Amino acid sequence: MKVDAIVQCDLSDAADVARRAQDRGFDRMLHAEVAHDPFLPLALAAAATDRISLGTGIAVAFARSPMTVAVSAADLHRQSRGRFVLGLGSQIRPHVTRRFAMPWSRPAARMREYVGALRAIWTSWQDGSPLRFDGEFYQHTLMTPMFSHGPSEYGDPSIFLAGVGPEMTAVAGEVADGFLAHGFTTPSYLREVTLANLGRGLDRAGRDRSAIEVSIPLFSLLGHDDAEIAARASGVRHTLAFYGSTPAYRPVLEHHGWGELGVELTRLSKLGEWAKMGDAIDDEVLREFTIICAPEEFTGEVLRRYGDVVDRVQIGLAESRSDTVLAGTMAALRAHRRP
Repeated sequence: MKVDAIVQCDLSDAADVARRAQDRGFDRMLHAEVAHDPFLPLALAAAATDRISLGTGIAVAFARSPMTVAVSAADLHRQSRGRFVLGLGSQIRPHVTRRFAMPWSRPAARMREYVGALRAIWTSWQDGSPLRFDGEFYQHTLMTPMFSHGPSEYGDPSIFLAGVGPEMTAVAGEVADGFLAHGFTTPSYLREVTLANLGRGLDRAGRDRSAIEVSIPLFSLLGHDDAEIAARASGVRHTLAFYGSTPAYRPVLEHHGWGELGVELTRLSKLGEWAKMGDAIDDEVLREFTIICAPEEFTGEVLRRYGDVVDRVQIGLAESRSDTVLAGTMAALRAHRRP
């Protein structure tokens, strides 16, 4: 099992953050698209490191055309000497249409085609063949020598897709090299819903489970006593409440019989009652989504919850763990092989 760092930073910190992730021994650093562009910091990270894998975790696909993403991803893959991984997600409709002012329609079908377009563009560059991608959502039919990257000795970047809903998850099983589970996922939902849908997509494409890596970000509250854990719990409760207020993620709550919680969180979010939302996440919900334990018990809890189903886990680079504890965690998890 690999251990990846989740980061988000502006350009002034990007090189230092990447060096820190590499020095602490992470296998990959994933830059999220939140307040800052996910690609630009990785250009600085690639120049500042020489071992760690680098990826977007995630970049919003539908905010960009496949061509612009193909160019950025290929440049980063070359600059990092083959260490770049393209992580893509759809985001939800309000953000795509109202924040990015981009079209929204049939997101799973659009994402399937998006990945096909990326690979068609890279193939055209790699072998010099005419670019002839004519899809329902995207058409790429012009590539003159001036705009071609030409062949790369590092090949194409791997593509990881994020998903929560059944169809987007199945598309990842069909066309992606990896699947990025959402942080708003419980072990039960992952096993009983997510992996079943991922398997559906694998079956449609005639692939088996070994064809795709599954990665999940971890919520954790580590402390040596209840008081220490409680002091850190508020931030996690508010993050869970924010995700839980999104109707597209409500099936995760409904899976546990907590559908009414989702309705209430949505109501509070529409009223702008952000401070109250965290209070709605009770201890039962918190425990289901979060690893709560002493630092020395963390590795065992990760393996108990996810050891049989995931290939990679993601933790925040800024989370409070000593280098000694982190090194021990990484060594133990890397020694584990999913059955």
